[in-house]
Amino acid sequence: MDAYEPTRTAPALVPTVMTSPMLKAMAHPVRRRIVSVLGAVDHARAADLARQLDIPANAVSFHLRTLADAGFVEEAPEFARDRRDRVWKAVNQSWQAGSPQRPLRPEEEGTLAAYLHQVTLDQQDMMARLAAWAQERAAGRDREPRGEISIGSLRLTTQEARQVFDDVEAVLDRARSLHHESTDADEAAGVRVWDYTFMAARDDT
Repeated sequence: MDAYEPTRTAPALVPTVMTSPMLKAMAHPVRRRIVSVLGAVDHARAADLARQLDIPANAVSFHLRTLADAGFVEEAPEFARDRRDRVWKAVNQSWQAGSPQRPLRPEEEGTLAAYLHQVTLDQQDMMARLAAWAQERAAGRDREPRGEISIGSLRLTTQEARQVFDDVEAVLDRARSLHHESTDADEAAGVRVWDYTFMAARDDT
């Protein structure tokens, strides 16, 4: 018996390997936010996304078309109220920027480096916002939970670590299903988009 037993109850999402056009499309911060938010719900209209992201609906529509051309999103007419209603959904919720099994071409490595630089900036911004909120919360000025962070170390074999990551993904899969269909009552109920990053690195990375 393995030292750590995974408890995954939902099937794992099959990652889609990002192409060069996908990496270029994701170089824009608004597009990264749209993909993130749209991946948290079954479908959404440009107006819905504009309200959540606090940007003009016409700008969202432009970015949605760019993301559709790259293969990240697609129209979802099955959710439309009429023929004029344009509804969008994410094509997939799991993306992979190459792998040893499916390596990027040499000409794509520069595009990947630019994309990863932008992702690093996103993570730095989130950490800065979380740290600022933590200080406000510690001082008693903000009592509303807005984030969570856990930092620590584990001693595991590679196989055990893989099983832990699978367990985390199973928990996230179940959490996605709680409010995956956006409704008008969500805002009144306090449902918000929570950004998360689960990151682990070996000490020799």
